Amino acid sequence: MRKLIMAMGLVALVAFTAPSEAGQPSCLPFSGISRSNLHHTQRGLASWYGKECQGNSTASGECYNMNGLTAAHLTLPLGTKVRVTNLRNKRSVILRINDRGPYFGGRLLDVSKAAAIRLDFLASGKAPVKIDVVSMPKVASSRVICPGTTLHSLN
Repeated sequence: MRKLIMAMGLVALVAFTAPSEAGQPSCLPFSGISRSNLHHTQRGLASWYGKECQGNSTASGECYNMNGLTAAHLTLPLGTKVRVTNLRNKRSVILRINDRGPYFGGRLLDVSKAAAIRLDFLASGKAPVKIDVVSMPKVASSRVICPGTTLHSLN
C-alpha cells in the first residue's frame, strides 16, 4: 500500500511538472513571493499557457481563463497591471498578474492564450518581451473564486 501511495504521488508530481505541448508551462503552485527589489521595467522571454490550465485555480484563487488578458509572474504582486510589449513586432497589451510562474526555461512571464494572440506569438510559443508596470494593487479585491479554493491573500 505504501508503494502504491508513493507511486501515485510520483505520477502526480510528473503530471504537474512536465512541460506541455509547444513548450507551454504546466500549472504549478507557488510557495511565496517577495515584494522587495521590484523593477518597474523588465525584459525577458514570455511564453503562453492555454487549455491545459483552463478552469484551474490560479495563485490569486481565480479560475484561469485562457481568453482573459492575464499573466503569471514569479514576483510581481497579484493584481499588478503591466504593459507587455513584444520586442519583435512592437505589439503591446495591458495584462493583470493573477498567477505565479513561469517555473522553467528562464522565462520572465507566462501570458494567457488571448494575450499571446494579441502579441502575435501564439504559433511560435514564446517571444522576447518588455514588461512595464502600469499599476500595482492598493488592496486585495474580490474575484470569482474556483470552487473548493481557499483564498488567503492576493498579495
